[in-house]
Amino acid sequence: MRRLLDRLSTRLLLSHLAVAVVGTAVAFVVVRLLAPADFARRAGLGPGPGAGSGLGAGTGAGTGGGSAATGRGHTLLAAFDAAINQALVVGLVAAVVIAAVLAWLAVSRLLRPLERVRTTTRALAGGDYTTRVEVPRELELARLAEDINALAGALQESEARRVRLIGEVAHEMRTPLTVIDGYVEGMIDGVFEPTPDRLSAVSEEARVLHRLAEDLSALSRAEEGRLALAPADFDLSGLVGDVARRLRPQFDDAGVTLTVASSPSLTVTADRDRIGQVVTNLLGNALRACSPGDTVTLAVAEEAGQAVVTVSDTGRGLAPEDLARVFERFYRVPDKETGTRAGTGSGIGLTISRSIARAHGGDVLASSPGAGLGATFRLVLPRSPRAGATTGATVSR
Repeated sequence: MRRLLDRLSTRLLLSHLAVAVVGTAVAFVVVRLLAPADFARRAGLGPGPGAGSGLGAGTGAGTGGGSAATGRGHTLLAAFDAAINQALVVGLVAAVVIAAVLAWLAVSRLLRPLERVRTTTRALAGGDYTTRVEVPRELELARLAEDINALAGALQESEARRVRLIGEVAHEMRTPLTVIDGYVEGMIDGVFEPTPDRLSAVSEEARVLHRLAEDLSALSRAEEGRLALAPADFDLSGLVGDVARRLRPQFDDAGVTLTVASSPSLTVTADRDRIGQVVTNLLGNALRACSPGDTVTLAVAEEAGQAVVTVSDTGRGLAPEDLARVFERFYRVPDKETGTRAGTGSGIGLTISRSIARAHGGDVLASSPGAGLGATFRLVLPRSPRAGATTGATVSR
């Protein structure tokens, strides 16, 4: 980068000097060709409208007076030529010097912002994502600086998410590991017997860790665009009905009514298993948001040429600040009464669901009239296959 700036400054300086030299050389040639002849014509020393008068005619009638006048005229012409040559040489030197000074000022003005950009990019490469470029007054350089600052902001946010993810994963793992460690140590120390109930509790916490590992793996593949999709034509309404029947016992046990709105057959081209995973996540999320007596409504419809699966519930709803963060990794809506995070899931089901939908060219959207007023999640899928998707291939976002 330093050598690039040095080469750029040298080229800019040479270009200014070249313009000055060429311009002065052209002026020198034009003046040398035109000025003496024009001066001689105007002074009556050569052929032209003024010949025979002025200096060429002299003041006397004899030949001697005319010859003297002619000699004086040629002497004057020679002096004029010498003055012109000297003035042009001085002008050439002055033009080169002034061009060099102006070129140096222009190059310095241009290279200072570029040097700041260079310093900022090196800081970003070194991991300092808080540094920013001072926006210069020049429009083109200002746009470059703004782009660099936008890149720095994106890198800073990405680093913050990475650090936050590490802390969130550690937090999610801490509870099951603490439970497992407590049971195992108690059994080793003989504090209590390894009964089936206690071993079952240890096994349940191990399954939580296993499920968390699987969710993290799926989240990583989804966010990196490495989800292996197997697109095929299938009836979306039939898939939604199958998922509802499979999960209905959980709703019955929780005292929550699950209503599936009747809908006509709606064929889409997508990965059936992945879409089933999304619908399952949305229904599970709705169930966790509900209390006994609440209702969850599941519907499939076609809107503006797109297939839409709608999951609406009458549960605790989402406040505006929760609505903006509900798709963040490990975010769970806090209970307004206790202040603790509600739900028992890993907190990345909605993140994975949105990534799967976007990998198909669709999306998952959330809306809510407010806390305590329920929420609606919509899975939107295109009716046609996503461009570039092939059976069994990895579809990148």
